[in-house]
Amino acid sequence: MSAPRVRPAAAAGTFYPQDPKALTATVDALMEAATPPEDAWEPKGLIVPHAGYRYSGPVAASAYSLLARIPVLPVRVAVLGPAHFVGIPGASVPRAAAWATPLGEVPIDPKLREAAVAAGAIVDDGPHGPEHAVEVQLPFLQRIVGPSLSVLPVAVGHADPVRTAALIGALAEVPGTLVMASTDLSHYYTQREARVLDARTAEAAVRRDSDAIGPEDACGVHALRGMVAHARGRGLAIRLLDLRTSADTGGDPLRVVGYGAFALA
Repeated sequence: MSAPRVRPAAAAGTFYPQDPKALTATVDALMEAATPPEDAWEPKGLIVPHAGYRYSGPVAASAYSLLARIPVLPVRVAVLGPAHFVGIPGASVPRAAAWATPLGEVPIDPKLREAAVAAGAIVDDGPHGPEHAVEVQLPFLQRIVGPSLSVLPVAVGHADPVRTAALIGALAEVPGTLVMASTDLSHYYTQREARVLDARTAEAAVRRDSDAIGPEDACGVHALRGMVAHARGRGLAIRLLDLRTSADTGGDPLRVVGYGAFALA
């Protein structure tokens, strides 16, 4: 059976608004409220959270506000995230020609897909069908980049950071490409515990020590470790932009999820 040409939105109405006008207003409000660094620079990569916009949207917007300020926007964006629902080794990219959000269809970039496959990724829509980690990034990118945007979702399973870094490097070499990692941090600790754990993870990321990031420190740990290893191998710095929890945006302080935003420079 051939793959569907367009993958329908799986997270609309739950993680973010389903109505296009409401979604546009939500993303624009998050971007307007975000404060990019005073010494804004062109990011060589981003690390962003992927929970519901109510909870992690302000943290994600701190990274996207940096992207929105650069003079020449990327036309290709590869987003690496976890496979929450399907266990996979290595990395998987979709066969579909486009992904849909309430803001329209985003084409899957064939050059990025070719580069990913050449670097060892498999082509399989299965891990992507129910997955939200990449999808929640698309409305932000659609509002920032506009109709010239093409993307490559990459589901990353159990993989050595060096192998994932090699994949990221191959994608980054395709002209006009920004590579991102989508991950939340600690899960279901108290606010006080999460702040300690997430500060430790953030510090490990900033010093580019992928081995110091444990398997329970982030749900997208394999994509995160790969991005950290990529930064170290390419001599890029990692800067922390924002670090909060779901309790900071109205969630239960006794059972929080941590969110961090980082940029490679």
